[in-house]
Order: sequence, then structure tokens, then C-alpha cells
Amino acid sequence: MFAALAPGASIIGGALTSLDAKSSARVLRALGAQIGPLRPDSVINVTGKPRLVSPRVALNCGNSGTTARLMLGILAGHPVSATLTGDQSLRKRPMRRVTAPLSAMGAMVTEGDRDGLPLTIRGGKLRPLRSELPIASAQVKSALLLAGAVGGVEVALREVAVTRDHTERMLGAHGFTVSRSRGWLQFAPTGAFRPFALQVPGDPSSAAFLLAAACLAEGGEICVHAVGLNPTRTGYLNLLTRMGATIEVFDEEEPFGEPTGNLVTRPAALKAIDVQPAEIPGVIDEIPMLACLAARAEGTTRFRGVAELRVKESDRFALIVQNLRAVGVEAAAEGDDLLVTGQEGPFRGKVVTAGDHRIAMAFAVLGTTRGSRIIVDDPACADVSFPGFADALGALFGRQG
Repeated sequence: MFAALAPGASIIGGALTSLDAKSSARVLRALGAQIGPLRPDSVINVTGKPRLVSPRVALNCGNSGTTARLMLGILAGHPVSATLTGDQSLRKRPMRRVTAPLSAMGAMVTEGDRDGLPLTIRGGKLRPLRSELPIASAQVKSALLLAGAVGGVEVALREVAVTRDHTERMLGAHGFTVSRSRGWLQFAPTGAFRPFALQVPGDPSSAAFLLAAACLAEGGEICVHAVGLNPTRTGYLNLLTRMGATIEVFDEEEPFGEPTGNLVTRPAALKAIDVQPAEIPGVIDEIPMLACLAARAEGTTRFRGVAELRVKESDRFALIVQNLRAVGVEAAAEGDDLLVTGQEGPFRGKVVTAGDHRIAMAFAVLGTTRGSRIIVDDPACADVSFPGFADALGALFGRQG
């Protein structure tokens, strides 16, 4: 998205060629940017178009909430009209948490009788925004910051909890002013989108599944190279450590404002922990994986205040409980808390993913434990965020797929 807004040619290496990334590329192409093919192990060439054009067709965001919400922010600052839609899962996800503040900034949004896609946005001249966000959402925050950057207006946001800050770091690298003061995130349009060359760090959420598999293994160790170590994304490493895992970090660097390093871990005797509400925003994508690890931990793990799981790619809250029970694990929902009681296994049964990539990968990892036989109904949905996941997991255990 940053490269598409920059006048000139950018080169992006190491980018994840997932379905979500392809959804973003497809949408940006429809708005006038030139983006080369997204292929594994190759660089992506992007020629940006600082002023986007009205698309001739509806913008299909696929399964990607990040694409839909961040593009709403970008489109809000352009004098174009666009309709956004997505797959069945994405059309159920709430969008007013983004469109309401964008409307307050001056964008015109036309939606149906329910909170979700499809909807039409017409952007233009925007007003500054000062808003207290009712939920902790990096996607909402990023959409509003991008609207401020494209529209050239100041934005001030108060978050209920600090969320991932990749957008702030990228904005800072392009000369925009982003700071925190007395609980407020302050943005000023002092910079400009410029072409760049960037090597993308490994995705910490994807790395989490491989690290989890190592924790459950009976021997050996794993080293995952050049993983993003942004502190707003590594909360799960702290939780793994509290559960009894040993995580070692080597060769730390900080290209383009994003810390990276190599992660090493090995099998561990896990114990139950109590995850507090303030920790949840930093591990929201890793909770399915952590819940499956809790299935092998001694005692009962409680994840407090995980209501946001109900409006992810699926109702992850319900699916985690349902599927843990289906494979023989004691799991329960108490209000907005998720409880998982560990056992030795083996785990056997069929897992319903509802097309949710993180559910598929988490239970595939649990299925690697001795004697377990877990059948995932749609393993291919992992391609949304981790193409080649099955082969990567299989390679850890000397088998394919």
C-alpha cells in the first residue's frame, strides 16, 4: 500500500505471497497502481500512483480484513468512489468501527442495512480527527492514520490498549510525525510517500505455529530465521516463556525501523497460565495456537476478555471451544473468558475450520503430538496467510504435507 502511493518504483523482497497479500495487490491494481506478480522467493516491483483512480469494478478484498479496512482509510483521502466487497467470511466482519470515524473526517460512506461489506466510499477533502477508539484494533488505527497521511490532516487517537505499530513505523520512515503523549497517539502530515527498497521480515504470527510445534515435539530444536520482533507482535513469546518454553533470540537487527532476529526453541514441559485482558490485543492472532498448546499444559489456562475472537475471520471463540472438545480436550467459555484444561493426549477427531486459516494451522500443530490423529476439514485455507504451511510443518518431522 505504501509503495502504491509513492510516485516511482519500489522493490519489496521477502513479502509473503499469501492470499491476503494478493487481495491487497488486486485491489491496488484496480485503483491504478502497477504491481508485479506475487511469487514465492522473488521480489515484487511496484510503480506507485500518488492519486488513485476510480475503479471500474467492485474491489474484491477476498478474506482480508486488513485489506478492506486499510483501503477504506486510503480511499477516504482520494476524490474517488469505490465499492468494497469480499468473501462470505469478510462480508460478516464489522466495518463501522472504521467507517464511522472516517465519516467524521468527511468521507461519504453508503452501506446496506447491516454492519459489513459490501459498502461504497467516496473520499475527498478531509478534516482532522480526534477520537477515543472503543476497541483495541490495529486495523482501525492504521486506517485512520493512513487517511490522515493521504488527506494531509492531523489525527489524534486514544487506544484502550496499545496495538501493533507497523503502520506508525512505516509512516515514520517516510517522514511523517507519529508520537505518543499522555495516552494519545498523535499524527501530523509532515512527510510524503516515497519509493523505497525493503526486505520484509518473517511474519511473527506465522512463525508462532512452527515454534509451537517445536514446543510439543519429543526432541530436537528449531531455528526460525529473520523473524519480525516488533514488540507489539511478540507478546506470544512472553506467554510461551511463562508456559515453560525456552525462547532464544540471536542476530538482532532493525531494518526500516522494524526489529528482526532469529528465534530458537525446543521441546518443553508446559504449564497453565492466566492471560490477562491487557495482554490479549498483542496476541489476538496467536490465541488459537496458544489454546492448542494449553491442551498439553499442566492445569487450566484462562484467556481473559477474548470477545474480539468472535468477529475475526470466523467466530474463533466458538470454534476453538468446539474443536478442542471434538479432539478430546476439556474447554469452556465463561462469558468472554476461554478456559482450556491440559492433558497428555493423544488427540483424535475432526476439526471444522469454517475457512479460518489460524484454526486450521493451530489444530494441525496439535495433531503432531504422539498418537494423535486430527483431521482438519480444510487445510488449504492456511494459504490465506501461510502458503506452504503443510510442507513447512511436515519438514520439521521428516515428512511431506
